[in-house]
Amino acid sequence: MKRTAGLSVIAGSILAGASCQSNAASLNTMDDVGAAIHACWTPPANAGNSTVTLSFSFKRNGTLIGPPRPTAINVTGDAKVRQSFVDAAIAALERCLPLSFSPALAQGIAGSVFTLQFGSPKQ
Repeated sequence: MKRTAGLSVIAGSILAGASCQSNAASLNTMDDVGAAIHACWTPPANAGNSTVTLSFSFKRNGTLIGPPRPTAINVTGDAKVRQSFVDAAIAALERCLPLSFSPALAQGIAGSVFTLQFGSPKQ
């Protein structure tokens, strides 16, 4: 059975120079997972007011089951800008891996399908 949990990532709240903190401590909740991935996100320059939503699943060890898949893309600009934004979102997710799940979270997370939205700062 697939379970979908939406995590919204608002890039506007990222401070310049933020670094990935995903491996610093065990993640206990999906909010922790979203925050850890959020810390790795840097939108491409001149992305305008854009978003991309990725769909993916984790293994218990904090790695992905297969590649993330874009499920919704709303990017201002041409095909090159669009692809750059999608690639940046995928790279942010991959930079954070492997995530360190608490035993309880690891038990329930494996194989579930999650969606995560990556957005550019509001202009």
